[in-house]
Amino acid sequence: MEIHWIILSALLVLFVQARIYSRFGSRKLSYTRRFSVNRCFAGDDIEMVEQISNKKWLPLPWLRIESLLHGGMKFQAQYNLDISNGEYVQNHKSFFSLLPYTKITRRHQVTCLQRGVYRLNSVSLSCGDVLGLSHTTKRIELDAELFVYPKPLPPEELRLPDQSWQGDVTVRRWIVDDPFMIAGVREYRYGDSLKGVNWKATARTGKLQVHQHDYTADFRLMIVLNIEDHEGMWNTVKELDRVERAISYAAGLADYALSQGLEAGFATNAQLLDGPKSLVRMAPRSGQDYVGELYEMFARLHIAPSVTFHELLGQEAMMQEGRYDYVILTAFVSEAIEEQLEGLKQRGHRVEVVMLPDRSPDREKQEGAAHGG
Repeated sequence: MEIHWIILSALLVLFVQARIYSRFGSRKLSYTRRFSVNRCFAGDDIEMVEQISNKKWLPLPWLRIESLLHGGMKFQAQYNLDISNGEYVQNHKSFFSLLPYTKITRRHQVTCLQRGVYRLNSVSLSCGDVLGLSHTTKRIELDAELFVYPKPLPPEELRLPDQSWQGDVTVRRWIVDDPFMIAGVREYRYGDSLKGVNWKATARTGKLQVHQHDYTADFRLMIVLNIEDHEGMWNTVKELDRVERAISYAAGLADYALSQGLEAGFATNAQLLDGPKSLVRMAPRSGQDYVGELYEMFARLHIAPSVTFHELLGQEAMMQEGRYDYVILTAFVSEAIEEQLEGLKQRGHRVEVVMLPDRSPDREKQEGAAHGG
């Protein structure tokens, strides 16, 4: 009979402790997670700091923490951390034991491999009794994000607009137009000098056209990025590495121009993360505040098309904001794109096209070395 009482007592104890952990296990259990900085560049090392607190008398024999994080975060190997990597996200699992009224702080060394916005949205905490007879799960919402800027290419890897970047930055005049600054063409009006007739435009349109002169203005660079892989691309961008390198190229151009005290702008047919499905455009400006806005926009770029590239160029051509120096970053030039580029030139803009290679120089070197071996 004694053995029966022992078994019954043991079962009763197990039942009671299971009920206790089911009811009180997740109470007064808190968790926080944050980044050591809120902005950095791709390739930088940062810290992710997490704190787990058990603010009650009941010890926790086991506690499992699970969360999904951005796939661009590379964690250094650490005890009690299991990571399952996917293409875009990674699943993190950690196990702990917590004594009563105990706080644990862990610092993870992280390398940010990719441009983007890294968010800490939520985490799941699961705990239970010693034998796992019962467990509870608590979901905690987090609100932290890290902007990872593209690493700008250095000036020696850039192709700069030759004429404008070699001293053709002149002082703005407000009284008379500059006869050497041609902003485009317009129809002939009474009183216009015949010396200003644009005979090519006249022959093309069938109406008498004259040069439209502009005021001498400060240099303004407009960088325009095409994320389309090829003409007629439908919805999905496959050459993501090429687009990411192009974003670094654009960041390098803008960084160089702004460092010289000039104005720089950016436009692309990509979309913004959490934004509407419309083209992205920032008009040329300068100043330290603008640098932050521009790089934050680079981090938020979502590589999905909003409009076709020739439509984007067509909208650029319709804007009357003075004369720009355009640098066009694209993997191809179709007839429709070529037509819009000519339209920009006819309006007095300088246009330079930079063709995006299929592979980065580093990747070409690696493949060449492998092939040679």
